[in-house]
Amino acid sequence: MRVSVLEEVFSANDQLAESNRRRLDEAGVFGVNLMASPGAGKTSLITRTIEPLRGEVRIAAVDGDIATTLDADRIAAFGVPTVQINTGGACHLDAAMLQRALSKLDLNHLALLIVENVGNLVCPAAFKLGMHRSVLIASVPEGDDKPYKYPVMYRGVNALVLNKMDVLAAFDFDVQYFRRGVEALNPGLAFFPMSCKTGEGLDLWLAWRRAERKRGGT
Repeated sequence: MRVSVLEEVFSANDQLAESNRRRLDEAGVFGVNLMASPGAGKTSLITRTIEPLRGEVRIAAVDGDIATTLDADRIAAFGVPTVQINTGGACHLDAAMLQRALSKLDLNHLALLIVENVGNLVCPAAFKLGMHRSVLIASVPEGDDKPYKYPVMYRGVNALVLNKMDVLAAFDFDVQYFRRGVEALNPGLAFFPMSCKTGEGLDLWLAWRRAERKRGGT
């Protein structure tokens, strides 16, 4: 019975995710879903992305969090439309939540939508939102074993950002061991060692994001 109920939940979510994708496609909006554990740097990556791109494309953001508007306020301060989703305890965003958020945005006047999912390395991987690309942000302080401990999350994304490279020397983090785990799960995954604090590696990330938006047809 439990398996049947879960299948129904996922099926309903997938249908709504397809509807979200159609809605974005019709408006010519490219959607990116950012996932990570708490503190890995999702909001920092969003603001670092907005800064150089807001003169090129019209950007909006949707911020998912269990409580508060702290991250959404940081993003909105950069002058982009931002919708806050407080999940009330849920550990992930789902397609229905995003559908409601989309109704609050003027999609016809946007080109890029960045969604910040709830900080979690388990639940977000199971719920599609309808975005064109999914990106996982890992960080050096989390440890180099995360691909081995959370394989589903690493297997299902289009790109991986390894943030906080500026503190690599202070942690026992083996980048090659980390990458071997990633490659075993997701061969050829786009990989961006980066520091949102210093800007190291940001250019390569922005170049990939620009290229992916063109491939996405928007």
